[in-house]
Amino acid sequence: MIFRAAAFVAILLSALAGSAAAETITVEHASGKTDVAVNPQKVLVYDLGALENLDQLGIAVTGVPGSNIPPSLEKYKDAAYAKVGTLFEPDLEAVNSAEPDLIIVAARSSPHYAALSAMAPTIDLTLPDQDLVAGVKRNAEIIGKIFGKETEMKARIDRLDASIAELRSLAPQVGTGLILLTTGGKVSAYGKGSRFGEIHDAFGVLPADTDLQQATHGQAISYEYILEKNPDWLFVIDRDAAIGQQGQSAASLLDNDLVHQTKAWKNGHVLYLDSAKLYLTGAGIQSQQDIVDVLLKAFHGSLGR
Repeated sequence: MIFRAAAFVAILLSALAGSAAAETITVEHASGKTDVAVNPQKVLVYDLGALENLDQLGIAVTGVPGSNIPPSLEKYKDAAYAKVGTLFEPDLEAVNSAEPDLIIVAARSSPHYAALSAMAPTIDLTLPDQDLVAGVKRNAEIIGKIFGKETEMKARIDRLDASIAELRSLAPQVGTGLILLTTGGKVSAYGKGSRFGEIHDAFGVLPADTDLQQATHGQAISYEYILEKNPDWLFVIDRDAAIGQQGQSAASLLDNDLVHQTKAWKNGHVLYLDSAKLYLTGAGIQSQQDIVDVLLKAFHGSLGR
């Protein structure tokens, strides 16, 4: 009788364990809907914003891209993490060998969604063209839900919301801004609705040029254009620095007679932003928080607060 009771308990516990392991949720994402196991054990990540979110929550990751890992995620260069391709191109053999429970892609890797989703449950965290910050928060919520970290992620989102509200209250008082990206010795400008347009759209900074085209790679400009628009602030992103590419730095490119004549330069309002956070990990909650904090500090300083 005791043996039968023990056997029954063992069978019951096994059934319960199997039920827990089989628990899934349906995730809506940029490429559709996917049934995902709760707390998947083997996770491959092709998006650095998602990797940052997972890292901040202490969630283990199995595989990552083999290049373009920024300093903030340096530990993922270690051989302990399988290298499963690049941000743009998955290594399908490496993916197959990893036997993943979940694959996360986003804009750079999303063209391979179909191939990857045929191998394992895959979600696409590509951010929307409009309202980027809302997309960042939604993706963070998805990560929190999959891994049972809703409370921790909500706290981070609430903090970001409060910081953005404060930033929006200051932005109208500090004048206009122009977003610049430098790469390969050239300069491009970004406006509202663009890849880095959150500075205007979400953070409330008035654009120095309201007619900039909404282009992923920005609008090529001259130094004469910068002087003509004469912004109160220049927000600068050095793409070459972000991806570890050799080239003339943003600081040296902008150190010229025409830019020196702008209000931004004269008032010391040229902000060289953390390019990796904007260009590589900008889809992560912590990167967004760090960007907002830098702007808050700068704006408080300019207002004498």
